Amino acid sequence: MGEIQRINPKGLADSSHYGYAQITIIPADTKLAYIAGQLGEDENGNFPPDFEGQLKQAFTNLRTALEAVGATPEQVVKITVLSVNHDSEKQRLISAERNAMWQGDRKPASTLIPVPRLAVDEALFEIDAVAAISNS
Repeated sequence: MGEIQRINPKGLADSSHYGYAQITIIPADTKLAYIAGQLGEDENGNFPPDFEGQLKQAFTNLRTALEAVGATPEQVVKITVLSVNHDSEKQRLISAERNAMWQGDRKPASTLIPVPRLAVDEALFEIDAVAAISNS
């Protein structure tokens, strides 16, 4: 498989300290895996009571989904994050979690959308992903 490129070009803000790249480019010899939005619930449908607990569980769920398709976090090229009643403290927690999962220059492109609520009343955070997986 060719190399996934991650770019923070001059003229755009350097987003790497927030845990994402402005642009990702995937090589032609890959298949894409689209991972549905992962909430902060465990496999039994239980939600931690706070945002940070749900954030960590959602990232754990994303890792589980990636493993199920034979992908690693480094193969994620795009994420979308939904944050209920978003504020600067939630932004700090999200950035820290993204930087823990995607270190160095292996960060995906990202969109963060503040929302008033998610599909499940207890849910406070959701993340979906697109991963580029080698066809070989």
